[in-house]
Amino acid sequence: MIDLHTHLLPGVDDGSHTIEQSVEVLQRFAAQGVEAVCCTPHLKAGEASRAPWERMDALLADLADAAPAKPVLSRGFEIMLDLPEPELADRRLTLAGTRYVLVEFGRLVPAEASVAALARVVEQGVVPVLAHPERYAACSPELGRRWREAGAVLQLDAVTLRGESRRAARARALLEVGCAAIVASDNHGDGRSVQAAVDWLESHGGGERAALLAVENPRAILNDEPVRAVPPLRIRRSLYTRLKDFVIGGAEA
Repeated sequence: MIDLHTHLLPGVDDGSHTIEQSVEVLQRFAAQGVEAVCCTPHLKAGEASRAPWERMDALLADLADAAPAKPVLSRGFEIMLDLPEPELADRRLTLAGTRYVLVEFGRLVPAEASVAALARVVEQGVVPVLAHPERYAACSPELGRRWREAGAVLQLDAVTLRGESRRAARARALLEVGCAAIVASDNHGDGRSVQAAVDWLESHGGGERAALLAVENPRAILNDEPVRAVPPLRIRRSLYTRLKDFVIGGAEA
């Protein structure tokens, strides 16, 4: 497995506080079979031109010295698109220096604004990897398709997939129409891991999709190669879930 969205550089954002905390997470990842991890501290697009590259790289080197040999560590940023025309072409902003850049929106971003912003990023010669699209209230299968058509790669949150919230339902809906490309943990020095998504996908007969989402496509990103389309997944729903969806659907009709 490969995890391209974590907050394990210690003491720089709302993620891990210490190297020891990060090392503990990485040791657990290694035991689960995670081969590579990208550390992606928060950054606003409006501050991208003065991003603290040297400090982040120094922290990454310190963490690599203290951590086990596997998983292999690299760096990027999770960039909040807080500007109408963000400048993100600098490869020091991207995931491991590739053409792929991890981006996010505020949770109430309008659908049209989100599509336009992603298209502007693509115009700069980089590929936006949209973090946790299920968090955005506007998210739907149709909008997921529009994000992809604009040139974005969609990254689902691994732990959210197995939940029972509206956010989880949106994540699963993206899977069902084949819009998702990768999964990641968004670990903040805690217990979250890509393994959660792999286990859930396999329990729904999605072993092939799990390999694409958690291994093959993340590896393609690290190798600066195109990602492969993930086939739609028909999700097995319990009787309880089907009844709940029926009640909610009836109430919203």
